[in-house]
Amino acid sequence: MGGVSRGGHSKVPAVTLGFWIIKIAATTLGETGGDAVSMSLNLGYAVSSVLFIGLFVVAVAAQIAVRSFHPFLYWLVVIATTTAGTTMADFADRSLGIGYAGGTAILFALLMAALGAWYRSAGSVSVDTVNSPKIEMFYWIAILFSQTLGTALGDWMADTGLGYEGGALVFGAGLAVIAAAYFFSNISRTLLFWSAFILTRPLGATVGDFLDKPVADGGLAISRFSVSALLALFMVACIFIFRQRAERQTPSDA
Repeated sequence: MGGVSRGGHSKVPAVTLGFWIIKIAATTLGETGGDAVSMSLNLGYAVSSVLFIGLFVVAVAAQIAVRSFHPFLYWLVVIATTTAGTTMADFADRSLGIGYAGGTAILFALLMAALGAWYRSAGSVSVDTVNSPKIEMFYWIAILFSQTLGTALGDWMADTGLGYEGGALVFGAGLAVIAAAYFFSNISRTLLFWSAFILTRPLGATVGDFLDKPVADGGLAISRFSVSALLALFMVACIFIFRQRAERQTPSDA
């Protein structure tokens, strides 16, 4: 699956195994990077959210302005959504005091509203409809809300008593079910894509928390900055290894 730009060239990468590996790394980096700014630097969730939303706006503007697919720019926007998602979810769940269930419900409603607006505008929420600045904005807003929702889900699952490792296993199993449905069923590929996109975020969140949270809380207490730097290097290596390219597509390829 890929989105087609105004010139007929895709601006989003084909959804391959490499895409999902980089996506999970990006979501894990979003968790450790978001925590590094909000917790390690003691900026708090509100200030950190403002900073990351600002980065998201700048990155999205650059992404929409270009006319062809640039992998490093694309994944920079994804990282911006996942770091903003981390601090926004933490702000909603903790600072506003609405809890994990309340935060998850609100974020789910926002995601459904974003996808609904996209559907009304394009008649589909498939990434193959990303062929104009307007639809591309719907795409990135939906991704921002999906990343934030995934963070809330990951924190909620870890808080139920499963811990970070248990939460990661649950979300990993969920992704395995989605993969099986992709290969062995006729379930809508668009539905499966968004389901997997949402679930990779709590998987990354629980893995990130396991790496950088204190030992007393069930983590490994590794430096958030060190983990974030290693994840960033891993992403760069994967972008070169998998050599992501966006294929020329037509609407019939959806």
